[in-house]
Amino acid sequence: MDWIAGIVGSEEGQSLMEYALILVLVALIAITGLTAYGTQLSVVFQTIVSTF
Repeated sequence: MDWIAGIVGSEEGQSLMEYALILVLVALIAITGLTAYGTQLSVVFQTIVSTF
């Protein structure tokens, strides 16, 4: 558990936490977008595939 305190207390750990938070935010936006527009995207991709 000392390594967690070392990471959280250091500037390197702070940057790591910022990148992790950004990654989580991007993942949540992607999941929300795909959930909301998944059916519509599926129709678009099926249309594209059927034309070729």
